[in-house]
Order: sequence, then structure tokens, then C-alpha cells
Amino acid sequence: MLMDSRIITESITRAELRKIAEERFGDLVKAVVDIESRTMALGSELHADEEAALLEQGSKQNNLWGINLYPDILNDGWIEFDSMINVRPSLNNRSRSIEDETIRKKIVEIVNNLIK
Repeated sequence: MLMDSRIITESITRAELRKIAEERFGDLVKAVVDIESRTMALGSELHADEEAALLEQGSKQNNLWGINLYPDILNDGWIEFDSMINVRPSLNNRSRSIEDETIRKKIVEIVNNLIK
């Protein structure tokens, strides 16, 4: 059974993340990080579904960024900054990647805090 978006406010383990990956894509988990509330939605097929779940919880659009997590990669490469929801010309982000290094650093910090 596939799970819908799961909003993470307390830390989970890499083993739990791996189980979520296996339920959907095998080796990766799509996630959307709210850099303001320091929460994350994950487990859906589309970043847009996770984005919608966070918006329903009161997140603001400009704080939401899509990433992919690879639980079996042990170095910094386990976080991939790639999602269609990241294309935001109004925020000077013109690609699927997250171009602002400050935002990337915040995301890494939040992810490392939420996934142990």
C-alpha cells in the first residue's frame, strides 16, 4: 500500500526513510521542505502533492522547496536539490535546482535535523 504525504516535525531514522523509499520509488524519497517552520513532507509520488499538504497546514509558498533524498547514500550527495516546484522566477530561481546557497544550507540543516 502506497502512503500519501507524511509531514515530519519530529526526527525519523534513515531506516524509516529507506522503508518509505521502498514503498514508492525504491531508492529515493521525494520531499518538500518548509524552511520557515523547519518541517518536511515526504512519501508522495509528486513534490506538488507534498507542497499541497504543507500549504494546507499553513505553510507559505515562498518557503517550500522540493528535494529528493537517497537514504542509502552516506555522503552529502544523498540530498538532491531538484524539483519542478523550485522553478520560481519571482524568487530568482529559474531552474529545477535550488540556486540560492543560503537556502540550500538551510535545507541541509533541516533535513539533517529531521533524519538521523
